[in-house]
Amino acid sequence: MTLRIGTYNAENLFRRPKVFELGDEEERGRVLADFTELLGLLDRAVYSDDDKTRIAEIVKEHRAWDQDPRHEPPPFVVNQTRGGGAALFVTHPPEDDPVIEVVAKGRAKWTGWVEMVRSELDWDVVRNTGRVVAEVNADILLTVEVEDRLTLDRFNRQVLGGALGKQPYPYSMLIDGNDPRGIDVGILSRHPITSIRSHIFDLRPNGEPVFSRDCVELEIAVNGTPLWILGNHFKSKRGGGSAGAALRLAQGERVAQIYADALGRSPRVLIAGDLNDSPESPAVRKLLATGAQDAMSHPSYTGDLGTFGTGHSLDQKIDYLLCSPELFGKVQHVDVERRGVWAPKSFKSFDTVTSKADEASDHAALYMDVDL
Repeated sequence: MTLRIGTYNAENLFRRPKVFELGDEEERGRVLADFTELLGLLDRAVYSDDDKTRIAEIVKEHRAWDQDPRHEPPPFVVNQTRGGGAALFVTHPPEDDPVIEVVAKGRAKWTGWVEMVRSELDWDVVRNTGRVVAEVNADILLTVEVEDRLTLDRFNRQVLGGALGKQPYPYSMLIDGNDPRGIDVGILSRHPITSIRSHIFDLRPNGEPVFSRDCVELEIAVNGTPLWILGNHFKSKRGGGSAGAALRLAQGERVAQIYADALGRSPRVLIAGDLNDSPESPAVRKLLATGAQDAMSHPSYTGDLGTFGTGHSLDQKIDYLLCSPELFGKVQHVDVERRGVWAPKSFKSFDTVTSKADEASDHAALYMDVDL
């Protein structure tokens, strides 16, 4: 039986954090950095005077207090529960430019949370994402950057099964990970998902989570022998610097351990997803050192090196299908579906992809055919 397995960073299927609409990459990075800083400050048991000052500055600068539907929404908001819950801050006049006073003494002293404001994606974008998934036509597709399971199911039924007239996948699954923006790793499968293991609680020595999203282990029942897929989305390089590289290395080391354990259960194991680093990086080298083999190194693949953007360079290779030796020995064909990406000087996109604004994703979909 020939099985097609793929991985695709779809950049969210219906809604995307509003911050990603910013055309200025430096400004986008600054907003994301402030959001992350605010999360860290708000999680402290006790707020110092300096903490309160900085919290108020971030809330004020990004209008995180403003949820008036008559106004342009801010990039993120602080949701303070009403009806008896303690407040993080109060506002003082003037109403359109208030003074923010942080009144909570620490995390346990107020009730609420911070979240990214999301925008509905243009239907053309969603349809183009569906076109990529339909053209790949994988039997098992790991999906990266999906908001939640219901969104994945909605995409499966309404876009693939409805607008595009394809047969929806009978199995779809997603477990919420650690990303505060709510972007997770999911799966669409034509074969039963028989068990799931999450690693969102794995910790580094400093007590912080290893995985910025998850390394979810998915057991798929295929022709009598289990296939284990380790679905990943490593820490982004954007704004990460040396700390981001160190986190990706820690993630690579932990996935290598999880891979070794999975091999004890089945000889058919696949590490898949967006590793956000090149094959020469320390994180990916840790995985290759296990003996797992990159599907794009298979003789059947003769295309460009990368999976991101134009795909011309090795630095743009960040999406992977890393196969256990037995699985790699059964690979028949490997390819990349790039037509959902807008790169007119490099390759021809779908006729419905006419600019960066309506491209399905800036990632291509990577897939392989395996004889199981």
